[in-house]
Amino acid sequence: MPLESIPQHCLPPQSLGHTPRTLHVGRESPIRISTGHRILHHDGKCSRPHGHNYEITATITGYLATEGWVVDKGDITRAISEWDHMFLVEEDDPLVEAFQQSGDEDALVVLPHPPTAEVMSLLLERRLETELPDTVTDVSVQVRETGELCAGGI
Repeated sequence: MPLESIPQHCLPPQSLGHTPRTLHVGRESPIRISTGHRILHHDGKCSRPHGHNYEITATITGYLATEGWVVDKGDITRAISEWDHMFLVEEDDPLVEAFQQSGDEDALVVLPHPPTAEVMSLLLERRLETELPDTVTDVSVQVRETGELCAGGI
């Protein structure tokens, strides 16, 4: 992003320069959420409703705001935490109707794709890219589903 396209209120004091900085959220202590899901069209046991204690990290690169940060960490954790103690399903999953009939639709997150760790990381990245300030130049989210499985951007 050229310097002249950065809003003036986002430019740091001259002593800090105009070099992009990177914020790592959860690198040493991931954000943890407990979320249920199922992979509807899977041939194995993942087609059954089950849950995971996900560990999520985010890397945000951008220019410093006048507050001296790239972004407010609370904005990152708030977006991720909205999936905590929710059940994620694909939009054509019959569980959508079951949750609605049981009165638990407020515990359901309906996604346009299967709720895999890969999809979760991509959707969280897109959400953060949309919600974070224009001074952010890159967002990467990693979702660790198990000790053996972690998905995220390159």
